[in-house]
Amino acid sequence: RIQQLDDALVDQIAAGEVVERPSSVVKELLENSLDAGATTISVEIVEGGRERIRIVDDGMGMDPEDAAMCVKRHATSKIRTLQDLEIVQTMGFRGEALAAIASVSRFRLVTRARDAVQGTEVVVHGGAPAVLKPVGCPPGTSIEIDELFYNLPVRRNFLRARTTEAAHVGRTCFDVALAHPELRLSYTSNGR
Repeated sequence: RIQQLDDALVDQIAAGEVVERPSSVVKELLENSLDAGATTISVEIVEGGRERIRIVDDGMGMDPEDAAMCVKRHATSKIRTLQDLEIVQTMGFRGEALAAIASVSRFRLVTRARDAVQGTEVVVHGGAPAVLKPVGCPPGTSIEIDELFYNLPVRRNFLRARTTEAAHVGRTCFDVALAHPELRLSYTSNGR
């Protein structure tokens, strides 16, 4: 019999389209940072990105309402109508990346718009409902992804060796840096 899948399962299946490995997570987050006008981005990974990925930018940040929406599927600020697809000028536009990443990790986002007096923290574990609270933080956005694929051990087992995954993340950072010479980008792997 055909039955409709629940949203949590759909999110995890859809994550496979966006989140193949740590480097695809870094690529999506770097693109979001660039679309937010960041001029400085820091990328840190631990154990090839399996245990932790942390990206901090000085982009425009988000207000609490946008921070709450950004982890929902098909939630985007980049298109509004079908006609917008013909003139899209951002790197991402589908509104899938953050929801997909949050569904397969322990996800934490901290963000503050430049003119706001306080920021917002959004925590999502394995696609569970988001928990929001106000926090003090600098302008911009910080995203931490811990234990990528912790809730999908089969997907986690398909990841390559930690050094291989770290090399893929490094290549992704290198490609972004080459394409954006005005960007100040730092990459740290296991503290180096």
